[in-house]
Amino acid sequence: MPLVNNSQLIQAQYANAEKLDIRIALHQKYSLNKEPFGDWILSHYELKPGMRVLELGCGTGNMWHDAPQWLPEDASLILTDFSEGMLDVAKGNVPPLPNISFRQVDIQQIPYEDNAFDVVIANMMLYHVPDLDKALSEVARVLKPDGRFFCATVGEQGVAFWLAKTLGHQDGNAYPFSLQNGKVSLSRYFGQVECRNREDGLRVTDVEDLTDYVLSMASFSGLKDWPREKLTALLSRQAEEGVIAIPKEYGLFICTQPKATR
Repeated sequence: MPLVNNSQLIQAQYANAEKLDIRIALHQKYSLNKEPFGDWILSHYELKPGMRVLELGCGTGNMWHDAPQWLPEDASLILTDFSEGMLDVAKGNVPPLPNISFRQVDIQQIPYEDNAFDVVIANMMLYHVPDLDKALSEVARVLKPDGRFFCATVGEQGVAFWLAKTLGHQDGNAYPFSLQNGKVSLSRYFGQVECRNREDGLRVTDVEDLTDYVLSMASFSGLKDWPREKLTALLSRQAEEGVIAIPKEYGLFICTQPKATR
């Protein structure tokens, strides 16, 4: 099993928001594309009044910090995560609105009825799921026949690939759900699958920020016994005129026509 979806590592990593906040902060500080990633994703949803929306793996919930801009008043949003600690953080980041609720949920066993939601969301988390087929089957089950499933993910030539090559740690780039292989999995459960890519990159000027980023990643937990100085030195060698240039490969799958799963 790749480190990125080792259940014990993931439970430890997402017990609270500390490690995720480190990674979010690096992207906010050093990304070339200044449009917030969450806003870019939200712009694709086009939510309408009356819609029932389920997000799986909402993390810190920060994407919904300006929920009234994106969520119509008479649409409902259920924010879920497998981690109770993450949900506690999300509750502090999301406005207390009557049409937004929170629940602890495992995507592999969604506790809602068939055909329940107009929109289901699972961003930057499907590569962490131990049983991806079970998860996608559950998503297709709870989605209405005319519903849409949105799932953002990473590519195989982006930040993790660059870090794995630089650090000689190939396990760090083993992603079971990526922009390259995700469509194959999704097509088993959805009749139409579209992928939209986001143009971006990183230009890091403080190597210590990058070291913190690497140490926050479950996929690089195999480096936990390395001295920090060794890791920082390897990363520093990639700088040119004080800047470390790193490719980013992120995108969003939009899925429709859920297939019957029973």
